[in-house]
Amino acid sequence: MNKDGHSEKVLTLADVKTGEYGVIVRITGHGSFRHRLMEMGFVRGEKVKVIRNAPLHDPIEYEIMGGHVSLRRIEANRVEVVPVTEEVANNYLFHGTVTEETERILGKVGKTINVALVGNPNCGKTSFFNHATGMREKVGNYSGVTVDSKLGYFKFKDYTIALADLPGTYSLTEYTPEELYVRQYIMEQHPDIVLNIADASNLERNLFLTTQLIDMNVPMVMALNMYDELEKNGDKLDLDTLSELFGFPIVPTVSSKGIGIQEVMAKIVDLYENLEQHTKHIHINYGVDLEKSIDLIKEEMKEHLDLSGAYSTRYLAIEMLAGDKVISNLVGKFDDDGSVGKVADEQRAIIEKRYNEDAATIVSGAKYGFIRGALLETFTQGKDRSKQPAYSVDKLLTNRWLGFPILIFFLWFMFQMTFTLGAYPQAWLESFFGWLGDVITRVMPDGMVKDLLVDGVIAGVGGVCSFLPNILILFFFISVLEDTGYMARAAFIMDKLMHRMGLHGKSFIPYIIGFGCSVPAIMATRTLENRKDRILTIITVPFMSCSARLPVYLLLISAFFTKHQGLILTSIYLLGIIMAVVTSLIVKRVAFKNVRDQFVMELPPYRIPTFRNAVIHMWDKSVQYLKKMGSVILVATVIIWALEYFPHRGPELDRYTEQIERVGEDKTLTEAEKSTQIAQLELDRSACQIENSYIGRFGKFVAPVFRPLGFDWQMGVSLITGFAAKEIVVSSMGVLYHSDAEADENSSALQKSLQNHTWSSGPDIGKPVFTPWVAFGFMVFILLYFPCVAALTAIKREAGTGWMLFNIFYTTGVAWLAAFAIRLLSTLAVGC
Repeated sequence: MNKDGHSEKVLTLADVKTGEYGVIVRITGHGSFRHRLMEMGFVRGEKVKVIRNAPLHDPIEYEIMGGHVSLRRIEANRVEVVPVTEEVANNYLFHGTVTEETERILGKVGKTINVALVGNPNCGKTSFFNHATGMREKVGNYSGVTVDSKLGYFKFKDYTIALADLPGTYSLTEYTPEELYVRQYIMEQHPDIVLNIADASNLERNLFLTTQLIDMNVPMVMALNMYDELEKNGDKLDLDTLSELFGFPIVPTVSSKGIGIQEVMAKIVDLYENLEQHTKHIHINYGVDLEKSIDLIKEEMKEHLDLSGAYSTRYLAIEMLAGDKVISNLVGKFDDDGSVGKVADEQRAIIEKRYNEDAATIVSGAKYGFIRGALLETFTQGKDRSKQPAYSVDKLLTNRWLGFPILIFFLWFMFQMTFTLGAYPQAWLESFFGWLGDVITRVMPDGMVKDLLVDGVIAGVGGVCSFLPNILILFFFISVLEDTGYMARAAFIMDKLMHRMGLHGKSFIPYIIGFGCSVPAIMATRTLENRKDRILTIITVPFMSCSARLPVYLLLISAFFTKHQGLILTSIYLLGIIMAVVTSLIVKRVAFKNVRDQFVMELPPYRIPTFRNAVIHMWDKSVQYLKKMGSVILVATVIIWALEYFPHRGPELDRYTEQIERVGEDKTLTEAEKSTQIAQLELDRSACQIENSYIGRFGKFVAPVFRPLGFDWQMGVSLITGFAAKEIVVSSMGVLYHSDAEADENSSALQKSLQNHTWSSGPDIGKPVFTPWVAFGFMVFILLYFPCVAALTAIKREAGTGWMLFNIFYTTGVAWLAAFAIRLLSTLAVGC
């Protein structure tokens, strides 16, 4: 208790001890259960006293509003209270309204409204979330962007709104992870309000999910989104009548522009405070036969009070009648003698025999009958939909002959612009970090700290940071493709080709996301209903070249390919797609024989992308990239630098130091001659230092594995450090390759170092290590070998340990063979 005699910690009534008091915050139970308790006086702000427990500690007797009520412990667990002392309770009076005294006692805990955001894919749900909360969640115009719930908090009036953005789903059945997740969240978390986002331009299909929420009997507000498109079509909708028919408030919104969001929040607060007049619970009429079966199942459930207190028995009865196995298993936990399940099976058999159709189809048909009836009374269609321009562009973009070349052109244009436009800010950042290194070199005294900052942090992290503009440009183009609706068309175009090679057309979407980052791409495979499709896509997504690999490509392409740079970069990405297809074809024939699937995917209408969404997407990725540089990449860079720096003393190194001192004291040499010899000796000492360092010894140990590919030990070490994050490959190269010349205005120091680096031993001693062929082979290896630890963790979580291990060994083997083939080809072509 605080000094005022009450606690801001929320407990449930079941936690309050005998003789103690509490003030009610909220009831978290189900709709009918909540109403029953509220009728008995359990309302927000009312005080309640625990009188006694029954001999077996269940039920519990409470005093409220001068009367005595008993609740079972499971019911009391759904009533949240703030404990208060007896003195505060005796002086506290509640007159049915929340006064300043009540607010003082409840504090912040009674002022939070938990809202679950539920809607179909493409309905603008996440865009609504971003506008409402100010958070920057990814917005995409295709199914599967949101694969987990995201929680945002914001203030509205005197309340804190906790808004949970749940995965987009067409239904609340048992067939996809999204459907199960959303249903489980609503049934177990008991949000105060469900905010149903519906696409106004596609009402009939969107309202199917709404009917399921009505069956669940949850407090609900609807945001009828994209209402401007409905009006643009000349359609008319009687919102007041539709609200009366459905039993909850409906607010028109345009979430992409932030229109109507404040009005929706006002309705939520009104509903929470029981001020909304249009709120009432309705039952969808499923017809005489189905209603009779539903009632019989409900009657059998009445004996199971634990069940009825937590869930809507009508909803459970409907789902059991439809044959939902997950709901049947849930009810089975309370159904000790199996009587409820038996009645449900009997009634399902009767219904299916009578209608000669499965019960789930009959229930779905009744829902659509209810929807069509409501729209007949409230909706008037305007223009002829067949003449709408929303899909007319498909005649060109999905044309049998032009669709694929246009897709290739868009991909090439995206990569070319990434390289061309990003070159300018990249050069500015390289100049900045070069200047910063020079300043530190001049200001700080020689020593380990200066070497760490200049050769470790700035050379490593600075080299990666300079590629940030290119990554932002890449994500900008991906965001535009997603928001316009073209991404779904890409899946449509690719389906036939990918289907013949063992993949699903929908797999193309995770592949495109994989160009940004493999982790969300792997998670996006949850939208694929078939396990075979999910596994094949998961294990091949790492072949899509993520943005973390882009800095390596840009570094090597800039250094060794002066012409056709966009074409070289595009070929790398296309090679990843080809390897993904080949891998999928092989694995399908080995592990998934005779498994077939169907292609079903929504093609949303084309929409003009908003500049705000594109900027939000770019900002998000820049923050993630900078956070990674400030954590994983920085730590890894420092570790690599330390392994390269130590041991810093030794006989050979001391000899170089003595030679440098002798040259400096030699009076027979001119200053220019001294500078030249000292520079060469320092370069030789640096090379000796690296070769004898810990990382040099490790690199020489693994060098035989990479030597057949034309890679030196520094390249091998850089590849191994990429296990933590692929950006670290550039950091490692920045640390391991030291420049012996100042960078000119057209080339960074690291690029010059790579161009001038030669073999220090072996048959190729004195020859350049890097040639265009070697650089291309190195990029191919970077593309194909195992992904970063975060992506491997995602593979393990989504597909299992076995497939993760398969991915590690298979991708690395393929990468080695591909790089070796390029080396052989270069030998045959140019003899190098």
